[in-house]
Amino acid sequence: MSQLPPGPPPTEIRESTAFFAAARRTFHAALLNRVLFTNEKGIPANADSSNKGSVAIAKGIMSRLGIETQGERLAGQMSGGLFEEIVASYVTETFNQLGHLRPGRWKVEQITARNQAVLARFDQYAHLAALARAAAKDPELKTALGNDYTIAPDIVVIRAPEPDGSINAPRELVDGSVSLHASLRESNGGLPILHASISCKWTMRSDRAQNARSEALNLIRNRKGRLPHVVVVTGEPTPSRLSALALGTGDIDCVYHFALPELVESVKELDQSDSVELLQIMIEGNRLRDISDLPLDLAI
Repeated sequence: MSQLPPGPPPTEIRESTAFFAAARRTFHAALLNRVLFTNEKGIPANADSSNKGSVAIAKGIMSRLGIETQGERLAGQMSGGLFEEIVASYVTETFNQLGHLRPGRWKVEQITARNQAVLARFDQYAHLAALARAAAKDPELKTALGNDYTIAPDIVVIRAPEPDGSINAPRELVDGSVSLHASLRESNGGLPILHASISCKWTMRSDRAQNARSEALNLIRNRKGRLPHVVVVTGEPTPSRLSALALGTGDIDCVYHFALPELVESVKELDQSDSVELLQIMIEGNRLRDISDLPLDLAI
């Protein structure tokens, strides 16, 4: 049987006093209370009930997270929205602890609107507003552009431009003669900077995986300036479905699993050699990480 990379057992994480471990426990408690239910047959809400492997792995993850909450499975859109909300709270709580590593004025925001105006708020994508106005007046242009450029992220991490007082704190670094176009400088009249785009997929069927890629490619192709972090957070228990998005490079930075050590232990316990090998490829290839890795990766 293939060997997965060594990692901490779930029990060790649950007993840790580190802040990120405590935040991870709070994150899981919120999911168990609001999203991650089991139905009357004991099937977890993130499992594909028609797939025995998916159900077995999801049950293994839940048994390692703690107390199960029984309830009806939420509609896809409702569970997805709650998952986004809980992820946004987790990122806010953890990323805000890293000011000593990544100074700045930060805000984490869950996006509810799905239109071009969302991206046009940010420095790298402000030109999309003019593009939309032009397309509205020209049907031929609108047909050529399509709607891809209007796809919005689920969660964004935003950095506000800095006043000259902050930039010049150590010594006078800028004045009215230099750095007149830098986006980070507030006096240049720049918009907030999109630091990260987080796509949330509570479960990951093949169509949803491709939707996440479309979101990522939209951000890559339509930017002017620095590319934001582009990541996906998921509660999908099935390694083969995770691989549909995690494998490959060039569009998404990385996929973050809501409970990766618990997933690894569950797959090991079931002795599913194909799934073990897939997890090994994704983890060792830096394509799949745990939710606790996300805030530190965002600080890069």
